[in-house]
Amino acid sequence: MIKTLFRQVKQYKKASLLTPLFAALEVLMEVLIPFVTAELIDKGIQGGSIQDVWRYGLLMVAMAMLSLLFGLLAAKFAATASSGFAANLRNAMYENIQTFSFSNIDKFSTAGLVTRMTTDVTNIQNAYQMVLRIAVRAPLTMILSMVMCFVINHELSLVFLVAVAVLAVGLIFIVRRAMRLFDDVFHKYDDLNASVQENVSAIRVVKAFVREDYEKKKFSKAAENVYRLFVKAEKTIAVNGPMMMLVVYGCIIALSWFGAQFVVGGKLTTGELTSLFSYVMSVLMSLMMLSMIFVMLTMSLASGRRIAEVLNEKPDLTNPAEPVKDIPNGQIDFDHVSFAYKHGTGEPTLKDIDLHIMSGETIGIIGGTGCGKSSLVNLISRLYDASEGTVRVGGRDVREYDMEALRDKVAVVLQKNVLFSGTILENLRWGKEDATLEECKEVCAQACADEFIDKMPDGYDTYIEQGGNNVSGGQKQRLCIARALLKKPCVLILDDSTSAVDTATDAKIRKAFAQKIPGTTKLIIAQRVASVQGADRIIVMDDGRVVAFDTHDNLMKTNEIYREIYETQTQGGGDFDQPGQGE
Repeated sequence: MIKTLFRQVKQYKKASLLTPLFAALEVLMEVLIPFVTAELIDKGIQGGSIQDVWRYGLLMVAMAMLSLLFGLLAAKFAATASSGFAANLRNAMYENIQTFSFSNIDKFSTAGLVTRMTTDVTNIQNAYQMVLRIAVRAPLTMILSMVMCFVINHELSLVFLVAVAVLAVGLIFIVRRAMRLFDDVFHKYDDLNASVQENVSAIRVVKAFVREDYEKKKFSKAAENVYRLFVKAEKTIAVNGPMMMLVVYGCIIALSWFGAQFVVGGKLTTGELTSLFSYVMSVLMSLMMLSMIFVMLTMSLASGRRIAEVLNEKPDLTNPAEPVKDIPNGQIDFDHVSFAYKHGTGEPTLKDIDLHIMSGETIGIIGGTGCGKSSLVNLISRLYDASEGTVRVGGRDVREYDMEALRDKVAVVLQKNVLFSGTILENLRWGKEDATLEECKEVCAQACADEFIDKMPDGYDTYIEQGGNNVSGGQKQRLCIARALLKKPCVLILDDSTSAVDTATDAKIRKAFAQKIPGTTKLIIAQRVASVQGADRIIVMDDGRVVAFDTHDNLMKTNEIYREIYETQTQGGGDFDQPGQGE
C-alpha cells in the first residue's frame, strides 16, 4: 500500500525533501534559544554584565528570526508537496477508473469511488503534510531537548524518562483502539454518500411518490452511523489531552521540587532551571504532537488502503500485444459462447450461444426480462469477455482487436445511456469530436431528434442539464441514438433504446436506418414486437439461450414463445415480461 501511494509523489519529491530539512533547522534554532536564555540570565542579569545581556539578547533575536524563516519555508513546501500529492492521487485513480471494464466497475460502488476520491484523499493529504513537518519536528525536538537536559543536569533529566514511558503506554492503548473505529467510519461514509447520490439523482421520483420523509429517515440513519462511530473514536482520542496534561503538571511539580533543592545546594543555577522548564515543555509538547500524528495516521491508513485498492485494480480486459485496428464489416458470429458475470460461480447468464449474422442485416432480439439480451450484445463490443467460446466481428475474434477501434465501430446505445452537462451539439460530438453542424443535423434527422431540437429556443446550442434532466426520456433516447450514428459504425446496437418513444416515431427511426445506413448491421433489443417484426431475422431468447432465430412470419408458425409474446401484445396490450436470470 505505502509503495503504491508514494509512487504518486512524483514531481513533488523535491518539496517533500526540503520540508523536513527546513523543519529540522527550525527545531535546531528553537532548542538552542533556551540554552542561550540560561546564559543571558546567569552571565548577563545575575552577573551584572550589560554587554552579555546585549550579546545574548541579539543572538536570541537572530535565532528567533531564523526559526521563523525556516518555519515559513517548511510550511510552504509542506503545503505544496501535500496538495500536489493529493492531486496526483486523484488523477491516478481517475485515470485507472477509465481503464476499468464493466466487471471492474462492478466491484466498486459509485458512492465508494466518490468517497475515495474526496474524503479519503483529503485524509491522506492532511496526514502527509503532518508527517513532513510534525513527524520530523516532534521527534527531533524531543530528542534534542532531552540531550540539552542531560547536558545541563543528568539527574533531573530522569524525570523526562518516566514521563515518556507513561505517555508511550497511554498512546499505544489509544491508537490501537482508535484505528479499529476509524476503519469502520469510512465504510459508513460510503453508505452516506450512496444515500445522497441516490436521492439527488432520483429527486423527481422521490417527490412524485411523496417519499421525502422516508429518504430523510434513510439519510439520518446513515449520518447517525457516521456520527456514532466518530464520537466513539473522538472519545478515545480525547483521553490523550487529560493524560498529557497530567504528565506535564507532574513533570513541572517534580522539576520545581527537585530543581529548587539543587539550586539551593549549588548543583544548578537559576538560568539552568529556567532552561529545564522550557525543555520539559518542549519534550511534552512534542509527545502531544506525536500522539496527534498517530491519530492522523490511524485515519489515513484506513483511507490509504481504500485508495490503494483502486490504484492496484487491474483492468480485466486488455489489448493484445499486436491489436488489429481495422474492422472490415459488420459480420457477427457467436461460436458456442457461454458467459457468467462471476467466473466459476453460479449459473451462467448465457449458455452455448451459436449465432451467425451477416453484415448489413437488421436483427431483432426479444425475450423476457432477465433472459440475457443485454449480456449477449455486451460481448460484441467487448464490454465483457465470453467465459467460453468465441465472439467474432468482421470475421475476427473480438479479443484480437484494439478495444478503442472495436468500440468505435460497434456503437452501443445502452438501456441506461446518459447525456452529459453541456449543449446538445457538445453531447452529439461525443460520437465524433470534429463533427460539423451539418453532420449532426443529418444524424438527428435519422434518429427523429430534429423534430424537438428545432422547436427549442437555442436549437443545437440548447444546454442539457446533468444527466439530461431537462429533456424527456424519449428525447434523451433519440439524442443518444444520433450520437451513436455519428460514429458511422459497422454495427449499431440499440439496447431497448426506443422504449420511451411512441410507436410512430419508432417506425420512422427504423425506416431511416433501412434507407440511410443499409450497410450497417443493426441489432435491436426490444420488448415490443412492433419494434422488431420488420427485421430481417429475429432472435428469441429464453433463460440465457437462443431458442429461435428466424423471420417474423416463420416464428409465428414455429415458435410458441414468440407467438405468445405477439398475441399478448396485440390482444391484451403491454410488453411481454417474465422472471429469469439477470441481464
